[in-house]
Amino acid sequence: MLILRGGREVILSPTLLTALQLAVRASLAAALGVAIAHLLRLQYPLYALVGAVIVTDISPVQTRELAWRRLAGTVVGAVAGAVFTQFLPAGPIAIGASILVAMFISGLLRLQPAAKIAGYVCGIVVLEHGDQPWVYALFRFAETVLGIGMAVLVSFVPKLIKIEPPKSVDS
Repeated sequence: MLILRGGREVILSPTLLTALQLAVRASLAAALGVAIAHLLRLQYPLYALVGAVIVTDISPVQTRELAWRRLAGTVVGAVAGAVFTQFLPAGPIAIGASILVAMFISGLLRLQPAAKIAGYVCGIVVLEHGDQPWVYALFRFAETVLGIGMAVLVSFVPKLIKIEPPKSVDS
């Protein structure tokens, strides 16, 4: 049950309440990440948004756990992408090969849960690096970390809606 302003009650299932809580947390973290990215005049606030949404979980503990994994994947991907640009020009072959390498390195480092993020970040760096791959990788890392940080920060805010089990009715 959700109580609206004026005391009006709206009945939502526990599943819908959980979905609402997750949506509130993710949207707040993303909005904060984008706002701060704009204040800092970062070029691509999109990556703060993506970082925040991907890391946010209904469980604060899980959000913080996911944050470390995503951060590790971002580091592996940014470094692998910047290194790879030194050997091959941007294009489909370089992107595919660099993603393969970044994801494999994640496995070698026992960071398998971070492999997809490593591949994603690496591919972005190889695809869009311009003439300064290390600078580009650093800024993608910074923007992603900003979003992850906002998700972690929001995870410390208590859930605004308590989910209570239905009350049993005596027959």
